[in-house]
Amino acid sequence: MSLNDILHYLRLGGVTLALLLLASVAALVVAVERIIALWGVSERSRLLGEAVSKHLLRGDVVAARTAAERSDAVAADIFLAGFDRWERSRGSGGAGVEAAVERERAQVGLKLRRNLWILATIGSITPFVGLFGTVAGIMRSFKDLGLDVEAGGTGGSAAVMTGISEALVATAVGILVAVQAMVFYNYFQARLSRVLVELRLMGDEFAELLKERAAGGPPPEPAPRPDAPATPRADSQPA
Repeated sequence: MSLNDILHYLRLGGVTLALLLLASVAALVVAVERIIALWGVSERSRLLGEAVSKHLLRGDVVAARTAAERSDAVAADIFLAGFDRWERSRGSGGAGVEAAVERERAQVGLKLRRNLWILATIGSITPFVGLFGTVAGIMRSFKDLGLDVEAGGTGGSAAVMTGISEALVATAVGILVAVQAMVFYNYFQARLSRVLVELRLMGDEFAELLKERAAGGPPPEPAPRPDAPATPRADSQPA
């Protein structure tokens, strides 16, 4: 298809085809914005979770909070919400830490899903917009046929078929735009589902460790390695 053919179809498509092309550009803009926003989200959150857990296992809550405050990972907001609640409820054994962590995790999920509704909307309505353009084009073709007959023309089917084929371009473009939008939408949904599961697991582990610190429990001792030699008891006597 030459450039002249493309310009010809664009001119025939009118407002309908312009709306579809605008929707396609909007879907691309949203997809690029979300790719940039989600770049490295999982990795940064995982590294922060490991650092916070390491400090809490050592009993150093101050260092754990400092690590969260200095991080730009999305998990930092979850950890800071837990720390704030822990500070207020330390005397009651850290009550409410899990709820605070879960609420903030839900807020983070909303931020990560921002603008995805645009992709879902474009994917669901553009086929119907294209169909509307096709129906309008077919109606115009039959109207032109009627005017041709009234003017003394032959009213042959060739003109009608040409008009219908041109009108079907709107449906084809609508389907292509919908496929593009839904591919992006499903990709982001799958990726965010994995990220949110990871955030939930990190949040649960964080809340458990923080409640242990609130209860005053000592950091757990590391398990001995199977190949480590047994330490002799102090009261044992040599044979």
